[in-house]
Amino acid sequence: MPRTILGALLCFRLCIVTASGQAASEPKPQLAEEVFKNVQVLKGISVNEFMGTMGFFAASLSLNCTDCHISDSSGDWGPYAADTPLKKTARRMIVMVNDLNKNSFGGRRAVTCYSCHRGTIFPKVIPNLAEQYGSPPADDPNEIEIIGKAPATVSAEQILDKYIQALGGAHLSSFVVKGTYQGYDTDLEAVPLEVFAKAPGQRTTVVHMRPGNSTTTYDGRAGWIAAPDKPVALLALAGEDLDGVRLEAALSFPTGIRQALGQWRAGFPKAAIGNREVQIIQGTAAGGSRVKLFFDQQSGLLLRVLRYTDTAVGIIPAQTDYSDYREVAGVKMPFHWVVTWTNGQSTVEVSEVQPNVAMDASKFSRPAPALPPKPAAR
Repeated sequence: MPRTILGALLCFRLCIVTASGQAASEPKPQLAEEVFKNVQVLKGISVNEFMGTMGFFAASLSLNCTDCHISDSSGDWGPYAADTPLKKTARRMIVMVNDLNKNSFGGRRAVTCYSCHRGTIFPKVIPNLAEQYGSPPADDPNEIEIIGKAPATVSAEQILDKYIQALGGAHLSSFVVKGTYQGYDTDLEAVPLEVFAKAPGQRTTVVHMRPGNSTTTYDGRAGWIAAPDKPVALLALAGEDLDGVRLEAALSFPTGIRQALGQWRAGFPKAAIGNREVQIIQGTAAGGSRVKLFFDQQSGLLLRVLRYTDTAVGIIPAQTDYSDYREVAGVKMPFHWVVTWTNGQSTVEVSEVQPNVAMDASKFSRPAPALPPKPAAR
């Protein structure tokens, strides 16, 4: 298992989304400097983006929280405020990279931490002959991009039509999922999970953790996370963070997928996930997130969703892989999900789906704040 930032930092366990219009009045997210202490460089960004930035550092250098912070900071927000040599270096590197992009690339983010580090603390400065003359590594399907301006042989519309047909002819108005969740935030222990979804785009996910429930809710306009491992008791979502829960709700009822994203693009080169050839299309969510959808070329079913979120230091991916499709009331649904993001990885195993369940509106109301978090500091 790759080293990564502490599993408690579960800020991108948002699976993926439905992008049906921005909320009329999005909740104002709390800023990092309002919640954390000793924030010097990364001011003016939301708490969620701040945590995503920490994940970007973790992915770029293959470090975890206690590598950069003092060792006794695990599980307690207070000691994160203490300065360490690596924290001071990180601040200097942020300034250096920002200046480089500003002065050499017209302000375009052409260079990030990952450009040089590539998963190591110390960037390599001497060419590797084995890499130069060895076999090139296999292509990462996530990195496949449209090349040139050649017209797509299959349109996004056609690929989506095939997907809807592959799911079956029936339509669900609502469903309740029961199963298990395990991830870094549960120390890989499988704990109970419930998902409540109602068409056209409402969804609540409850993970029953030992310290207290972790609840993610999208009511059709606004979204929140209430979890004991968060630096705030109730985290309001906005912008690209809101895209995440909105898309997840939309994908619960795929007949509305065309409205979930806009600016559809097709024409990606051939790619494969494992031994399955895939067709890739891309859309843009209401908050600006770029989203790729990977469909099994043979069956037409959705295998992967990849959502990109911008942070103060670079773009981070959040990936959800779907498998084990089974028929529920005439509709094929995945019973196995693996969510991978820069702050960790989680797995959901579905044991039961109750289709077309009458559901009270309170299931999608703003969740109650989680148990008071420990004093926030960084």
